[in-house]
Amino acid sequence: MTTPTSEAQSDIWSDWLLHRRHGDSAQQADNLRPAIQGYADHVLGAAHLAPGMTLVDVGSGDGLIAFEAIERIGASLNVILTDISAPMLTHTRQQAIERGVLSQCTFIHGSAEDLSAIANNSVDVVITRSVLAYVTNKRTALQEMRRILKPGGRISLAEPVFRDDAVKVLAMKNWVANNPDHENARYMRLLHQWKAMQFPDTMEKIDASPLTNYSERDLFLMAGEAGFSAVHAELHLDSVQRAIVPWEKYIECSPHPLAPTLGEVLRNNFTEEDRSYFEQVMRPLLLQGQLEGLERMVYLTAIKPI
Repeated sequence: MTTPTSEAQSDIWSDWLLHRRHGDSAQQADNLRPAIQGYADHVLGAAHLAPGMTLVDVGSGDGLIAFEAIERIGASLNVILTDISAPMLTHTRQQAIERGVLSQCTFIHGSAEDLSAIANNSVDVVITRSVLAYVTNKRTALQEMRRILKPGGRISLAEPVFRDDAVKVLAMKNWVANNPDHENARYMRLLHQWKAMQFPDTMEKIDASPLTNYSERDLFLMAGEAGFSAVHAELHLDSVQRAIVPWEKYIECSPHPLAPTLGEVLRNNFTEEDRSYFEQVMRPLLLQGQLEGLERMVYLTAIKPI
């Protein structure tokens, strides 16, 4: 099981993780680091790893959690890193070489719904961080995790819950339709136009999108249906004040891999006049630290029955 050779230099997943998540801004990367590290710490804290175990990091991305696990447990921990992105696996394999831990790592190219390269009942722990949110068949992915776990093995997952974000965009759409003469109508129309590029804005699309068609309760129930026991889920709600960064860097950041940056929306979807107006309103809010958001993350653990 090795990383496949790929001619592709990047894809939407690697481009987001390595560039668009922070807009190629070192300052923004530093701003995001505490939250990202917090996700990793929570997942590993609930994983109950021990020396000699085999850990599978499904959708390993940049390898943050896998490498952190090796650092915590030591040379006896074996880690299998899987990812749908071949370019990302190539990047992460290079990171393993530079860290001197390549001998502890196995790399598998594939989706969370197909872990067939891993044998039944062969691993001790499975972890994810922001992976199932992008998986069409979450039930199949959870069944695959259960299949590869040894009896008594556990999952420790951290998954964002975006449904409320989409419902908010739908409410924004309805407000714009019902208040065409309001003094804020133009700003709200443009704000909706931007946000609708991030999340679906009709109930039909919300229910059809893997990104938004589930809640924390749904993930809890799916884990039970997949055959796990001792299922435990915690929903964390955190209000987040957007860090003050230069406007030019802020607009080149994307909230998730499937969303365009604000800069792309401004350039490709707004008229020159609307672009100027929107920046005139938004830039001061950013520079004054008035932009806030709400992050929803569910942490889920469960055990494969013995």
